[in-house]
Amino acid sequence: MRDVRMQGFAERADVEDVLRFVAEHARALASEPVDLLACAGRVLAADVTSAVDVPGFARSAMDGYAVRGEDTFGASDYDPLPLRLIGESMPGRPFAGAVGAGEAVRIMTGAPLPAGADAVVMAEVARERGDVVAVREAVPPRKHVGAIGEDLRRGEVVLRAGRRLRPQDAGLLASIGVASVACVRRPRVRFVVTGDELLPAGATPVGAQIVDSNSVTLRALVARDGGDALRFELLPDRESVIRDALAAPGADVVLVSGGSSVGREDFAPRLVAELGTLDFHGVAMRPSSPAGVGRIGGAFVFLLPGNPVSCLCAYEFFAGPAIRALGGRSRAWPHRRVRLPLARKISSAVGRVDYVRVCIEDGRVTPIATSGASILSSTVRADGCVLVPRGLEGMPEGATVEVLLYDDELRTEDAAAPGSQP
Repeated sequence: MRDVRMQGFAERADVEDVLRFVAEHARALASEPVDLLACAGRVLAADVTSAVDVPGFARSAMDGYAVRGEDTFGASDYDPLPLRLIGESMPGRPFAGAVGAGEAVRIMTGAPLPAGADAVVMAEVARERGDVVAVREAVPPRKHVGAIGEDLRRGEVVLRAGRRLRPQDAGLLASIGVASVACVRRPRVRFVVTGDELLPAGATPVGAQIVDSNSVTLRALVARDGGDALRFELLPDRESVIRDALAAPGADVVLVSGGSSVGREDFAPRLVAELGTLDFHGVAMRPSSPAGVGRIGGAFVFLLPGNPVSCLCAYEFFAGPAIRALGGRSRAWPHRRVRLPLARKISSAVGRVDYVRVCIEDGRVTPIATSGASILSSTVRADGCVLVPRGLEGMPEGATVEVLLYDDELRTEDAAAPGSQP
């Protein structure tokens, strides 16, 4: 490959081409068994079929009295019908006998319906005196009774492959007796963070050294996207050390932060090409133009610029979709979206994609003036971002734009204009 260090990029790839490459090569990983208590948030690798009926017995839907429905016909407030009380049925402690003509069994919600009974009289319309219960309202057969298989039928597919399991899905799996479930394996992600100037997260910046913030941001993004971040150490700008880190086995995705551009000590692009393939290096976008994508063995390698905003941007465009796809999730950006008018124009250039940080005030979108790739605080002040397609020179004031929100909710009550749609 051509060594671009201290020379720059002869040409830059289109964002669309890089995204197409990622979509073609990032396929869901193999499955693994996941314990029921840990399955929420994971992606099903295969359909789940119920081996049982739920419920597996007819049960009461009310507190009241189990009866034969026909025995209550004609009952009213003015002419209550007396039934002989012969016992009770409780959840987990069913009545052992059978209900005959003119008989009733006290029953609680969820308890098995006794043999012979086919309906439940609500406690509110009955009065118990000794071993007699007076019924003041008729109930037809099957009234207030949960039938066998009312919730789920034996042999029914209850959850489909590809579904990201929610808490209630885990509860449903428990209800059919599932102890573990086959889920797509979570992608293992290694960080290769380089720079002689870097101090570990939690340290205090001093002199010409700065604290590594990219790995902190990336770790949270990887967790959001369902990946499993492996342990890592900050690496010096030494070619042999970076080579060893890139060649190490065990990762599905390698995120290289720093050392990825065209500087004299930016070794990563050439090393990726030597160890595997460097499929793209240099992308027509702002920020993150030094971003790159390659493969070493079976692992994706994403070259993320060292500037914090560029690192975030390149991850969102390329690494995030790959990690989500490998874990069986949708490649789409996992951001809530709103459409609102621009308060001020956005300038761009034909031929590149722009990632513009914006604030939302009084239902209008304002680009953040400080937009340097090293100004991480700009992403903290922002409510989200607007993506300007490569075919536009910008977007005029008043144009309706789509904002990808950083938060699940807007941070101010008046942020969204009346009638705006997520």
